[in-house]
Amino acid sequence: MEKQIQQQLQSFLILTRKIKSYHEAIGLLHWDLRTGAPKKGVPTRSETLGMLSTEAFKLQTSDEMKAYLEQLSQPEVLEQLEDHDRRLVQECKKEYDRSQSVPPEKVQAYTVLTAKSETAWEDAKHQSDYAGFSPYLTEIVKLKQEFIDYWGVKDTRYDTLLDMYEPDLTVEKVDAVFARLKARLVPLQEKINASGNKPKTEFLQQMFDPKQQEKFSLFILEQMGYDFEAGRLDESVHPFATGLNPGDVRITTNYLQDDVTSAIFSSLHEGGHALYEQNIDESLAGTLLAEGTSMGIHESQSRLWENMIGRSLPFWTRYYQDLQQHFPQLSEVKLEDFYRAINRVESSLIRIEADELTYNLHIIIRYEIEKMLFNEGLAVKDLPETWNAKYKEYLGIMPTNDGEGVLQDVHWSGGDFGYFASYSLGNMYAAQMMHTLRKEMPELDSLIAAGNLIPIKAWLTDKIYRYGKSRTPSELILAVTGEELNPDYLADYLEAKYTEIYNL
Repeated sequence: MEKQIQQQLQSFLILTRKIKSYHEAIGLLHWDLRTGAPKKGVPTRSETLGMLSTEAFKLQTSDEMKAYLEQLSQPEVLEQLEDHDRRLVQECKKEYDRSQSVPPEKVQAYTVLTAKSETAWEDAKHQSDYAGFSPYLTEIVKLKQEFIDYWGVKDTRYDTLLDMYEPDLTVEKVDAVFARLKARLVPLQEKINASGNKPKTEFLQQMFDPKQQEKFSLFILEQMGYDFEAGRLDESVHPFATGLNPGDVRITTNYLQDDVTSAIFSSLHEGGHALYEQNIDESLAGTLLAEGTSMGIHESQSRLWENMIGRSLPFWTRYYQDLQQHFPQLSEVKLEDFYRAINRVESSLIRIEADELTYNLHIIIRYEIEKMLFNEGLAVKDLPETWNAKYKEYLGIMPTNDGEGVLQDVHWSGGDFGYFASYSLGNMYAAQMMHTLRKEMPELDSLIAAGNLIPIKAWLTDKIYRYGKSRTPSELILAVTGEELNPDYLADYLEAKYTEIYNL
C-alpha cells in the first residue's frame, strides 16, 4: 500500500474512532435516562444528548470526512485495503451520502425531542394518556418526513426508513415475504383454534416474587454465556439492550409480579442481543463496525435464544427444577404442562408477551400502520383508532385502553419507524440459522438438555457474532446457511412445533 494511502487511512480511522466515542457517550446517557435518571434532570439531559449527537453528526458529514472518502473509496484504493477497513470506508460513505444534506440543527432538534419524548412516553403509557403524548409523536413524524426528503426518497417514502435498519430492504420485498408467511401461518392458527387439546395455563396466573425473578434471570444469563464483567442487568419499563462497546453491553428487563414468564423470556431475548455485541472480534473494537450488521440479524439472535432455545422442551428439561426451587408454587406442576403452557397460542394484546405464532401478526400490524403514516398520509391523531381496528381484524381482540394498545411500545417515542419489520425478519433468519446449526451439531438437543449452552454460543460467535458489521445481512445469511433469506424455515419450524404441542 502506498505511504500516502496508508497515512490517509490512519487519519480516517482516528476520525471514525472519535465518532465512535461520541456514540458511546450518547448511548450511556440514553441508558441512564431509561433506567432511573431523576425526572427533573430530563430537560437538561435531553439538551446534552442533542449537543453530543450534533457534534458526532458534524464529524460524520464534515469536509474532513468527505476528503478521506473521496480518496479511500476509489476502486483502485479499495482493492488495497484490508477487508474490515474496506467495509468501514463503504459504510461511512453510505452514511455520508445519505446525511450530508441534513442541517445539523435539525439533528439537534430531533435528538432533544426524542429524548424528552421517551420520558413522556413512560408516563403516557402508565396513565394511558395518548392525548398527552400525541404532540410529541406528531412532531417526531413531521421531522422524520423532513429527514426522508433530505436523505432521498427511495421507491416509497417508507422504503427510505426500512433501509436504515435493514440495508436494501424494500416494501415490495417485505410485502412478499409477509404474504408468503401468512399463507402458511393463518391456516396453522385456525387449526390450533379448532383444537380441543388446549394447554392448561392457570398455574401461571399466580404471584411471583420479583426478587426471585431477578435471581433466576441472572442465573439463566450466566448459563447462556453472558459476561457480567462486560455488562449488567437492570430494570426498565420496556426491556432493551445497549451496546456501548464489546466490553460494556448492558441489558434490562421488567419484573411483573403476576407473570413469571415475562422477565425470563425478555432476559433471554436481551441476552441474545448482548451476546452478539459482547463477542464481536477485538479487531473491530473502537470502530463503527463494532455493532450488529442490521436490526434483522440482531433480532435473529434475540429471538433464537428467547424462543428456539428458551421455549424448547430440552431447555426446560434442564432448567425447570431450578425454576421450581425459586418458585415453590410450581412444584406440583409437571414439566410437560409447563412447557405446553409457555407455548400456548392465543390472541393477546401485548407484543412482547405474544406467542411465537401470533407474534408475527403483531409485527404486521405495526408495519402496515407505519406504511400508512409515511406513504398514505395517516394522521397521528388517528393512530389509536387504526391500531384498534387492525387488532380486531388480525387477532379478533381490542385494547381496553391505549396503554395496552397504541402506547405499548417504546419505539415510536424514539423515532424508530421502519424498525418493527426487523422482528419478523429476525424470526425468519433465526429459523434458517437453527436449521443449519442442527445439521452441523446433531447433538444440539442433548447439549441443551444438559445445560451445556456454551458450544451454541461458540458456534454463533464463529458464524455471526465476530463479524459485527463487517458483513452485510445478505452476505452473512448466505455464508451461514448457503442460501438467501427463506421464510419457509420459520413456517416449517412453527408447524412442526405446534402440531406436536396441540396434537394436530
